[in-house]
Amino acid sequence: MKNLGRIAAVLTVALGTTAAQAQDYTPAVVFDMGGKFDKSFNEGVFNGVEQFKTETGINYREFEVTNETQREQAIRRMAQRGANPVLGVGFAQADAIGKVAAEFPDTRFSLIDGVVDAPNVQSIVFKEHEGSFLVGMLAVMASETGKVGFVGGMDIPLIRRFACGYEQGAKYVSKDAEVIQNMTGTTPAAWNNPGRGAELAKSQFDRGADVVYAAAGATGIGVLQAAADNGKYAIGVDSNQNHLHPGTMLTSMIKRVDVAAYNTFMSGKDGSWKPGFNVLGLAEGGVGWALDEHNADLISEDMKAVVEKAREDIIAGKIVVHDYMADDSCTY
Repeated sequence: MKNLGRIAAVLTVALGTTAAQAQDYTPAVVFDMGGKFDKSFNEGVFNGVEQFKTETGINYREFEVTNETQREQAIRRMAQRGANPVLGVGFAQADAIGKVAAEFPDTRFSLIDGVVDAPNVQSIVFKEHEGSFLVGMLAVMASETGKVGFVGGMDIPLIRRFACGYEQGAKYVSKDAEVIQNMTGTTPAAWNNPGRGAELAKSQFDRGADVVYAAAGATGIGVLQAAADNGKYAIGVDSNQNHLHPGTMLTSMIKRVDVAAYNTFMSGKDGSWKPGFNVLGLAEGGVGWALDEHNADLISEDMKAVVEKAREDIIAGKIVVHDYMADDSCTY
């Protein structure tokens, strides 16, 4: 009995030590404008960190930015409280992470959709133009008018990259295809204006477009709703949004920010986190398009075959999708 008591005591200490070690690891995420339930970009990140929490039982700290002045303050506060790594969501956090990372050289920082060249920063970027090329192909193959639309959020080079890839895919299928484009605005408010998104989509429908691609954060929810209301097709972005309006959601351009967020927290925990640049495209499974029970009836076998061939050719280098952010032009 005495031995059993000693064993129990040892196990209690060991388990307590393991729990304490787990609690000592506290990652953090700072969501950007639009909020973690935007059903798109931020929500994809949220799903990733929630998966980490579910699998490990480790809690994380979080903050949702509601105005631009909060970014740097929130990131610095996380570092001051001992969070490590600190994950910043969105290109707009690059300046803040660059500044705070210099102040806290022993803290690891990861940034999704932006680049900071520092010894304690990991920059995670995606080849959105490659995924957008594929959904541009699908848009034109599904269109009856040969006219398709694009509604972007804030007018920045990153969103122009989406638009350019989409246009290239459309023109790859048909040189005569017409792509109608609108950006929602020039300030961060452009990410969270569903009403304006709906108006822009409706104006494109009025001009003959019958498929519209939204790359606009929470603003895109209005675009998808307008398509459903007008009997047109919509294409979602970042997260798989097919379930929002089954029957009118042609597909979604998947951007695996959930995987990027999950890997950031998990690599920080297991010691494999590394600074530097991580670029995720079709070859790495970082982007793609969604096919599920909600849109299976809208995508024919011929459409799937054509898009799959293009995906393989892009990975093999036979098709080169121009990156708008490499130079500010769109060629195809």
